[in-house]
Amino acid sequence: MKLFKSLLVAPAALGLLAPISASASEVNLNDISNYSDVESIDLANSFRNDESNSRNLLAGGEGLVNSSYDGGFSETTTAAFTVEGYLGFEDDEDATNDDAVAAGYSFQIDLNTSFTGEDSLDISLDAGTGGTEGVDEFDGNSLGDGLRVDGVAYTFPIGEKITAIAGIDTDGSALFTTACVYGGPGDMLNDCGNVNAAITSGGATVGASYDIGSGWSAAVGAQTTEASVFTQESNDSYALNAAYIADSYGLSLTYGVVENAGRTDENKFTAVQAYYTPEGNLPSISVGYELGDIGGAAAGADEQASFMVGLTWDEIGPGSAGIGLGHSDTNESNDEVYQYEAYYSYPVNDGMTITPLIFSRDAATANTDDTTGMMVKTTFVF
Repeated sequence: MKLFKSLLVAPAALGLLAPISASASEVNLNDISNYSDVESIDLANSFRNDESNSRNLLAGGEGLVNSSYDGGFSETTTAAFTVEGYLGFEDDEDATNDDAVAAGYSFQIDLNTSFTGEDSLDISLDAGTGGTEGVDEFDGNSLGDGLRVDGVAYTFPIGEKITAIAGIDTDGSALFTTACVYGGPGDMLNDCGNVNAAITSGGATVGASYDIGSGWSAAVGAQTTEASVFTQESNDSYALNAAYIADSYGLSLTYGVVENAGRTDENKFTAVQAYYTPEGNLPSISVGYELGDIGGAAAGADEQASFMVGLTWDEIGPGSAGIGLGHSDTNESNDEVYQYEAYYSYPVNDGMTITPLIFSRDAATANTDDTTGMMVKTTFVF
């Protein structure tokens, strides 16, 4: 599949971030500097490698642009850019950063190309401070300011019904179907209660999905976080998924197993999600529940659960809204720490969306205060 040759797409995308961007075709910058009457270059069109574009890019600039395919983006390659920023605070009198206003960001480049028209090579380049700057609810990545490769995956069909995936730093559940329509901007409830069963620890990943037909599907995924792939010494995860999706409702079941190195302990998780979208202006409802069996844990802590329920309005004024509640990874010996949240998502234009969120979280222990806070998340897609 010439995977390594295709990875040349990544450094080409990085060139877009330079102060002076170059086209994907080879450009002789020294020669360009001799054309003092050139005021601007259409970078969007310069990615095209057809002959007419090469002739019209610079008046009288024949020979400056190489019109050959080598070194340029193929016609099947696309790039999507996403920037998320947040500004918010948490009111927690028991924390050292009580009422501190915090800001953070997340930046992602998604590159996609196809070699057959049915397969897909996907590369993700990420950077960001994520929730490390003081508001845990921000669900962006926390990889730091340096741009890094955060995932490489190749998806391809096998026959008419099966789709397979192989990748590095890719979720083992990439081909799973989760029956949920709630899409809050916060970190705690955005997985609809499927916290651990949908294995997401990255590492080397393989998986496949099968389209049974009539709305039914099944999938399997496996991943390891060690260089020694799927051995006795590696931390491995395996999961199965089945789902039924109809016009107005859906149901999914996911079962995941997480094996620790040495195979001394084994954690098992079962998650069920469902949603229903009624007709008219009534909200969609999403419900999720996960039960975990923690191997090697002390008595009273060997079972844990996650739960959520959310309502979503697709059209309220110019935007959409939602309210939700739930808890995550609660041991049976502890009280549930519920979070309650409400958000409104307002699309300013096709490429910019502003989403304010308010939330309240129960105190984790007795004699401590609940945590309340708000966050404004702005998303740019270009």
